[in-house]
Amino acid sequence: MQAMPEFLQTTVDKFTFLVATDRLYTAEGVWVLPVEPQGSNLVRLGITDFSQQHNGDVAFVSLKPTGTAIKVGDEFAEIETMKVTIGIASPVAGILVKANEAFTLKPESVNEDPYGKGWLAEIETTNWETGHANLLDAKAYLTVMQSQAEEELKS
Repeated sequence: MQAMPEFLQTTVDKFTFLVATDRLYTAEGVWVLPVEPQGSNLVRLGITDFSQQHNGDVAFVSLKPTGTAIKVGDEFAEIETMKVTIGIASPVAGILVKANEAFTLKPESVNEDPYGKGWLAEIETTNWETGHANLLDAKAYLTVMQSQAEEELKS
């Protein structure tokens, strides 16, 4: 069992967004967390607090079947909210080995606990050593996310 992550926090307008410090991120709001034991190539993927707040209440989550080979940029999940349907692109290459079964009964766990129970899938990566070099740490993602949130306020 992994310990509760620490969070960076920012408030834009009246919205507060959390960024877990124990994982890496894409600018598009997907997080990547290496799964214990250390040295394994297994990573867990999910969407960020900002991403889930931005897209609204999750009504449905569909994931590629386990055993699917995934390339960087391939959609591994689709999230349907009241506002939009978004495809979630994988930031890593590998094989989808586990899907979060909780979504069949409780898709809203993405909104309630995006960094915990709301994870989407686990992928056995084929290129973690090089693949994670393109990801952002929590501070870098916080900066990107703040500018995205502020841009949205203007529009």
